[in-house]
Amino acid sequence: MKSRVLVVGGTGYIGRRIVRASLDQGHETYVLQRPDIGLDIDKLQTLLSFKRAGARLVEGSFSDHQSLVEAVKKVDVVICTMSGVHFRSHNLMLQLKLVEAIKEAGNIKRFLPSEFGADPARMGHAIEPGRVTFDEKMTVRRAIEEANIPFTYISANCFAGYFVGNLSQMGTLVPPKDTVQIYGSGNIKVPFNSEEDVGTFTIKTIDDPRTLNKTVYIRPPENTLTQLELVEIWEKLSEKTLKKVELAAETLLSIMKDMDFAGQVGVGHFYHFFYEGCLANFDVKEGGGVEASELYPEVKYTRMDEYLKIYL
Repeated sequence: MKSRVLVVGGTGYIGRRIVRASLDQGHETYVLQRPDIGLDIDKLQTLLSFKRAGARLVEGSFSDHQSLVEAVKKVDVVICTMSGVHFRSHNLMLQLKLVEAIKEAGNIKRFLPSEFGADPARMGHAIEPGRVTFDEKMTVRRAIEEANIPFTYISANCFAGYFVGNLSQMGTLVPPKDTVQIYGSGNIKVPFNSEEDVGTFTIKTIDDPRTLNKTVYIRPPENTLTQLELVEIWEKLSEKTLKKVELAAETLLSIMKDMDFAGQVGVGHFYHFFYEGCLANFDVKEGGGVEASELYPEVKYTRMDEYLKIYL
């Protein structure tokens, strides 16, 4: 029997994909609807589209602990997909409230906290101010484990919408027309994933005993590419050669001082991903991790050459 799923943050960027994947894979799917939605028409229409697709909307507020407990009691699995891009401390506080509600409800068979990027357990060395992202995720992990809540952590690495369509250029979401900035040698391996595949793989894990209390890395071998390989794919598709300009690590880091907080965090992540290679320079089985495309070979995940065709 398939688990009943509650998605918290279902109207967000990755949350929407996880709600759809849950429905597509036949799970009874609930989406938390906050009562303070106000005049956010896009969010409301997204929620109503879920309802039309078969999801159930359940009202709950982070300012009303009991409403969260009641929402959690309706399901077997809770997946949190709240974004922490701009309000990190706020996100941490909300996730800790959710952990408390799950602990009190006492019925949850699996909790997937809001992660979906680099594995925070491997990012304790991250440069400031970006390290706060990983430190706060580790705070949530400790709360989960101290409460003895069964979990799965998802490390989805680089979303294609943010890192592939732009050939990993900062400050744009579309491919460059003439010149592409290459990070260092451009030969560091980075795992890229379409957001829909992240949703599909995430839902695959929730009833799988092989993923219980483990970190699942979504790191398909055919999508683990260097930046130069990504650029080469685009050049073949577009039949156009781009001028390549190498950016030294020290040059990248030097521009951080003139950026706002979010920009500094982003630059730090680019440094770790594209110069240090932190996303692919280890064996996922170290520490008991598992890799999604290996667990679920039946998933026909999107290769990046196919993904890039939409930008032609």
